[in-house]
Order: sequence, then structure tokens, then C-alpha cells
Amino acid sequence: MTKEKVVNRNKYDVDGVPELREAIPLGLQHVFAMFLGNITVCMIIAGICGITGHDLVLLVQSAMFIAGVSTLMQTHPIGKTGAKLPVVMGASFGFLTTNIAIANAFGFPALLGATLVGGIFCTVLGYFLKHIRKFFPSIVTGTVVLTIGLSLLPTGINSLAGGAGSPDFGSLKNWGVGLIVLILTVVLNQKGKGAVKTSSILISIIIGYIVAIFAGMVDFTPVKEAAWFALPTPFHFGIEFKAGAIIPMLIMFIVTAVETVGDVSGITVGGAGREATEDELSGSVIANGLSSVFAAIFNGMPTTSFSQNVGMVAFTKIMSRFVVACGAIFLILAGLLPKLGAIVSTIPHPVIGGASLIIFSQITLTGIDILTQKPLTDRSKLIIGLSLVFGMGLSSVPAAMEYFPEALKLIFGGSGIVIACLTAILLNILISEDKETLE
Repeated sequence: MTKEKVVNRNKYDVDGVPELREAIPLGLQHVFAMFLGNITVCMIIAGICGITGHDLVLLVQSAMFIAGVSTLMQTHPIGKTGAKLPVVMGASFGFLTTNIAIANAFGFPALLGATLVGGIFCTVLGYFLKHIRKFFPSIVTGTVVLTIGLSLLPTGINSLAGGAGSPDFGSLKNWGVGLIVLILTVVLNQKGKGAVKTSSILISIIIGYIVAIFAGMVDFTPVKEAAWFALPTPFHFGIEFKAGAIIPMLIMFIVTAVETVGDVSGITVGGAGREATEDELSGSVIANGLSSVFAAIFNGMPTTSFSQNVGMVAFTKIMSRFVVACGAIFLILAGLLPKLGAIVSTIPHPVIGGASLIIFSQITLTGIDILTQKPLTDRSKLIIGLSLVFGMGLSSVPAAMEYFPEALKLIFGGSGIVIACLTAILLNILISEDKETLE
């Protein structure tokens, strides 16, 4: 008789395959954490490019479909493509300023062309990552993760208060619903047992959503108007290649590669208490590049790992990539079944914001964990301090770069992560100390 194979059901193990009744809600937590952020990027670019109606629906649909496929690349890689970790992918906010500048100057097809070339460049970069890994030690990746967490905190507050630009921004109703979600998440995570504890974010979002419905904060019009089924259309808007669009995009892909390295490091440190391996880091960057190529073909923005999901792994300690793959399948279905995606898109900002604040705080703390694995030296403090000063400081005062060349403003404009990353890399190379190496 053959011995029956024992399936690993441990959701805290990266190769664990929990029962679907547990994996699906845990996967949906990841989807809800990134869903609005993923579709917001394309909606902002659509507004700039004058894309409306059916074309706008197609962009949103593509964003969900691309995020799902890209996430599967990371969780269940083929060959060297992917980290084989619970990494969630989607349209990157880090590229947003550069995307806007390219769209304004050259148009949407040129933005897609720059994304495709940048994705190929990032893929090649991933294959050579082990040769340049010495430039991304924990002092750099930890600073990047810390900057990501700090830079996301205002986003969480904006969402909790109703979403920047909303007519009732900052209203007591928005704050009330957001705080209900936040407090429920904390209570369920600290006092709950079993599935209640591990699904605390999802349960709180569902309860917050029900409260929001009774408070008249949910508009179901998008659900009524959405189609039941639609296939994403490749090259729907065409594609163009402009040198002026491609060059800043290549620089951004270098920066986002470091961000991805930071996110993967945050997942392994926050969820498993260990450093990421070279294969995990290299695979994650390769997948980041290939998923951006895939995104350009299907009318999408450059993709990268979502830091809020890193915070969720750190918060729940659930490392199962199967769980995240379940969320990825839901995203693909949402891209093929627009009504399904439309339902999720009706979740009000305060509901997402209440959960996001906890997640973003965990990202910040994961960055601190990475930086404090060894005692901080005077050299380390200087690198971290100056990186935060320039990263967070300049992004808070964009007018300080008013007289910079347009090329520099295109790269740095408003992105604290970009500035902090480049500052940390540069200082790590230039500042030496006895008995310390770049390793």
C-alpha cells in the first residue's frame, strides 16, 4: 500500500495549504487591503488623459486582472520568476508622479511603452541582483521599508477621514465608521481566538461596511452599471516609444527594485523572523519586471509589491502563499467579472482607512525591526537620519524643488521613498567606518 501524502495545513508556514474555508477569507483580507489603491492609480491617470466611459471601465478591469496574475507570479513562480512568498502585486503609487508627468508630456500610449521597456529592464536587473546586492544591505532596505511605512500614514488618515477631495472629508460620520473598524480590528486581534483572531481585519471591514450601508455611505450604482463578464483587451490604447518617457521610467524601476527588496525583506522578517534569501529577492524583482511588461500589454500601469500587505503579514504572521494566491484568484475573477469588482469598489474610504492605519503602522515597525537587528552605529544613525530628512522632508515640501531641472523633478517629485532610497544607497557607499563593510 502507498503511503498517503500528508498536506501541510499550517497557515503560518510559507508552503502551508489551509482549508479553503479558512484560506479564502484570509486571502480576501489581502485583497481589501490593496484593492482601492490598485484601481486608484489608473483612475488618476485616466482623469489626466481624458479617458472616460467604457475605456475607463476597461482600465479598472485591467488593473484587477493584472494584479491577480502578477501576484500569482510571486506566490507560485515558474523557474526563477517570483519570490515564492506571500507577495501581493498591483499598480504602484511609487510611479504615480512619474506616470503623471509622462502622460501629460507624451500621452497614454507613450506611458505604456515606457512601462514595457522599464519592465524588461527590471527583469534583467533581477537576474543580476546577486552581483549588486552589496549595495542593498539591511541599512538600505530597512530605511526604505521605514520610509514606506511613514509615507503611507497620511494615506491611511486621508482614507479614514473620507478620502482626499471628498465633499464630507473629515466629517464625524467618516471618523466614526473608520474608528469602529480600527477598534474592532484591535479587539478581535488581541482578544479573539482561532479564525476570529486571524481574520480580524476582514471581519472588521465587513462590519464597518454594514455600518456604512445603514449610514447611507454606500452607492451601489457602479454594481448596477457593471457588466457580468468581459475579457481584458491587449493594446487597446496602442503603444508608443519615446526616449523622454523611457529614461525617467528606467530610473524609477531601479528605485522600485529596491522597494521590492525592502518589501520582501519586510515579509520574511515580520512574518518569519528571518532574512530573505538571494533567490527570493532576485525572483521577486524578476517577477516585478515581467508583471510590468504584462501590465503594459494589457493597458496597465507599472506594478510593484504592495507594502500594506507586507504590514498584514507582519500583523497576522500568516506566511502561507496559498492564502495570498486565493486572493489573487479573486482579483482575476474581479477583472473578468466586473460586477464582482464593482461590489468591492463600493467599500467606503473610511472602512478601508480604519484597517489600513493598523497595517501601515506594522510596516513602519517592520522597518525598525530590520534596522535594529544589530546595534545602530554612528554611521548607521547618520545614514538613516539623513535619508529620512531628505525623503520625508522634501516630499512634504515639494516647493523646495521649484527651481530644479524638470528631469530631476520628474524623478523626485513628491516621492519620499525614491529620495530616501537613493540617499541611503549613496551614503552607504560614501560613508565608511572601520570594521564595517557594505555587506
